[in-house]
Amino acid sequence: MITHIEMGTASGAPACLDLAELLTTRLLVQGNSGSGKSHLLRRLLEQSAPYVQQVVIDPEGDFVTLAEKFGHVVIDADQREADLQRMAARVREHRVSVVLNLESLDAEAQMRRAAAFLGGLFDAQRDLWFPVLVVVDEAQLFAPAVAGEVSDEARRLSLSAMTNLMCRGRKRGLAGVIATQRLAKLAKNVAAEASNFLMGRTFLDIDMARAADLLGLERRQAEMFRDLARGHFVALGPALSRRPLPIRIGPVETGTRSAGPSLLPLPEQESDRRGLIFEPAGEEPWRPRACVEVPKASAEEVLVQLSDYRPAEIPAPEPLSAEEKKAALALILRETLEDPDRARHAVSVLYQDFTVRCRMRGIGSDALSFSAFKHRLAEAQAGIDEAAREKPEWNQVASLCADLPDDLQGMFLRIVKAALHGDRCPTDEELAEIYGTQSPSRIRRLLSYLEERGVVVCRVDFRGQRIIAVPRLNAETAPGTVKVSRPRRETASR
Repeated sequence: MITHIEMGTASGAPACLDLAELLTTRLLVQGNSGSGKSHLLRRLLEQSAPYVQQVVIDPEGDFVTLAEKFGHVVIDADQREADLQRMAARVREHRVSVVLNLESLDAEAQMRRAAAFLGGLFDAQRDLWFPVLVVVDEAQLFAPAVAGEVSDEARRLSLSAMTNLMCRGRKRGLAGVIATQRLAKLAKNVAAEASNFLMGRTFLDIDMARAADLLGLERRQAEMFRDLARGHFVALGPALSRRPLPIRIGPVETGTRSAGPSLLPLPEQESDRRGLIFEPAGEEPWRPRACVEVPKASAEEVLVQLSDYRPAEIPAPEPLSAEEKKAALALILRETLEDPDRARHAVSVLYQDFTVRCRMRGIGSDALSFSAFKHRLAEAQAGIDEAAREKPEWNQVASLCADLPDDLQGMFLRIVKAALHGDRCPTDEELAEIYGTQSPSRIRRLLSYLEERGVVVCRVDFRGQRIIAVPRLNAETAPGTVKVSRPRRETASR
């Protein structure tokens, strides 16, 4: 399962990022102010929005514009920490893409709120460990290398949350993407876990040397980082390029709310300049930003918005009939099963890919629930087709599978298929391939577990061949060898 998104160009050719690889290897973006880090993150978010859930930790409110174009829910962080943890749990439950807007808070409050929200994402239940792209802009604010003006408690909470995201988040489906102005300001434990790098314009010697070390460049080559133009980065990593690759980031569809620096002519000056400043002239046309009262959603309103969120469906050109939908689902499941990278990914990642394929074919992302997908995937692994499902005993087979752990259902269905058709007993190697292991001894232990549950009965006939019976279906397999025979090495006769 490979999903490439185009980040820009490299020597005139498209420069692509392997999104599936990024979800397991994480990304670090570094560049001085004005080098184009936020533009890069926006390009990444826009290109990957249809494929993966996104969470943006936004200290300056630059990414709230994603809401209008891509449907992200904006969460103002001026909430209680307990409420933010509840929101984070619902974000993972409903798989909503969100932007945590921290712009109205001071530095210490930003660290505390971000730590609470990241903690809620990290502490989600195992059933909710779906892939999430967690983008943290200005990461040096939340994982500082040295103590600053904030309290030690706030720094400890924030640094712990960032460390969990980058060090332990992968198994929980959290893929960290962090951007920083200076590597020297970022805690080393956080930066060291990234396997992909995009290095932009840098001027300080210590930062250039560290960037060169991360990219495997010689120290004399570090001077190149001073010459990079805005929006130009050097990429390296399994999701980007196996060798350092200069790329130019492509355009974006949404804009930022902050105005960039630009030269404007000064207005014509009036004679009484002092009076313009010290004497009010009627109704004030402008008030400081701190005095502007912007209505904000309460915690309860945001929680309701998260619960009611439904991702936008890609409209199909023509509605599919029931038969066409069934055929399309079967084709997508077969494509998922035949993918050579399937064994390297968890079922939750495969389900993410399945929903994307469904939307691309106009079926809709809710064609199958997660539990139904796991069962259908197990059936596909066992070779169960529509003809087998139409048999009268299939309802009983489905009830037997429901009582088994998810990872054993594919192996059990393969045994059931052989028993119902009277085929030979599957070998240990065949069952191991379905289960996703290379250990035949582990398969024998799992068969013993199924026997203890009373689901199957294993016996060996007089020729030493194994037979597996399914008592509740009153069926058993034909005799078969326990394992595939391999040619023995001939020894020289003495």
